[in-house]
Amino acid sequence: MASPSQNTKSSLVHVFVISFMGQGNVNPFLRLAKRLASKGMLVTFSAPELVGKEMRAVDEKLIIDQPTPYGDGMIRFEFFEDGSSNQSITEDFDLRMEMLEQAGRRNLTKILKKQDDEGRPVSCIVNNPFFPWVCEIAESLGIPNALLWIQSCACFSIYYHYNFNLVPFPSEFEPEKDVILPSMPVLKYYDLPTFLLHSSGFESVLKRIMLNQFNILSKPFCILVDSFQELEHEVVRHMSKICPIRTIGPLLFNDPKIISPIRGDCTKIEEDCIEWLDSRPTSSVVYISFGSVAVPDQEQAGEIAFGLLNSGISFLWVMKPPPAYSVFQPVVLPDGFLSKVGGRGKIVTWCPQEQVLSHPSVAFFLTHCGWNSSMEAISSGVPIMAYPQWGDQATNAKYLVDVFKMGIRLSRGENGSKIITREEIEKCLREATSDDSKVAEMKENAHKWKKQAEEAVAERGSSAINIQAFVDELKNIHAKKQEENA
Repeated sequence: MASPSQNTKSSLVHVFVISFMGQGNVNPFLRLAKRLASKGMLVTFSAPELVGKEMRAVDEKLIIDQPTPYGDGMIRFEFFEDGSSNQSITEDFDLRMEMLEQAGRRNLTKILKKQDDEGRPVSCIVNNPFFPWVCEIAESLGIPNALLWIQSCACFSIYYHYNFNLVPFPSEFEPEKDVILPSMPVLKYYDLPTFLLHSSGFESVLKRIMLNQFNILSKPFCILVDSFQELEHEVVRHMSKICPIRTIGPLLFNDPKIISPIRGDCTKIEEDCIEWLDSRPTSSVVYISFGSVAVPDQEQAGEIAFGLLNSGISFLWVMKPPPAYSVFQPVVLPDGFLSKVGGRGKIVTWCPQEQVLSHPSVAFFLTHCGWNSSMEAISSGVPIMAYPQWGDQATNAKYLVDVFKMGIRLSRGENGSKIITREEIEKCLREATSDDSKVAEMKENAHKWKKQAEEAVAERGSSAINIQAFVDELKNIHAKKQEENA
């Protein structure tokens, strides 16, 4: 087989993937880019320039415009101007998104047209649900469009049924109404994505944008889901009858034979945390991370710190400052906390989470239950302590604890409105690292899901079959386009 460098640019199927802002969006889109490139495609990873600035600040050498070989294909990066240079709008999230759309429509259209001029016409655009307007750009340029859904299929079903008013949801008159959906457990109002419960603030903006995507679901020719058939079998089967859904996850599994420097870190990783984990006994460390956007408020961060201190348990805690475009505020640790903890705890601003979760010293994962972190915990076979905060996290926590049965949930009261005390945190930490039979069952279930995740992406696995079907469809689209242009 010819190496990628021997192929002409126009001979490769060119897929243009467009990520939203934030590490939680960048990760699955770059993972998809790698998966497609490994199968012989040219993939352009694109995102707002704000993302490009963050990635270049970590390591500019890794972000290059020219195609870089990856497996049998190639990957390149191209970011679009997003209006973020206008500092006066950064505190108004609604206006920020409006400006991003205006700049994105204008600049992405130019970039996509430029691909033709440079000998690499785009055969397919893979979009994210927060940029529904990209579907319209794709349609105007005659480029087929697919959607990468980076939440669970269960959440997809919730948004779908909510948007089309197919079942009753909580309302002003029935704020605590249970939600009953096909092929899903009964959901309490506090199990729903918080986007659907808030009528103001940045979450209401994201809700409006995401539901706009559901209003144009007929435009993407398929919906790729970063999940796997065996994990969400019933809801995937049901929604597949309604929409062209293909589960292709977990996307985090890369071909181990491919050695590549291509990464998409938006924050510099502190690699020494792996050395620290090496020094800890097997199954002795609780790993704590609340994702790349949200952070607990100052009071809650203090309670978590004292709960850790009083438990006597070793921990690795990721405390990433919130991004400038978020509404969350940075927090500080209590005075003297680090000196009291000593060597049994380590605080970092960011870490290689996949590597951390697969480390033998990690016993449990105290997580916000974002879908990326949920899939990484499942794929690593690590049980969780659920601390959902916003977005889809409450729904993910419901599934991780009650359906997948691989974790415990910190008591948050009504939809996360209560501060979790240091006593409750200490109790849960001790329970998670005990020899209790319930904990043993959680660990057993976590390992079961890990095995099924590995089987899904292995040859002839459900996700492997689906991603190959998508690749074959892209090749057919490319071949027809070349015939038309011949």
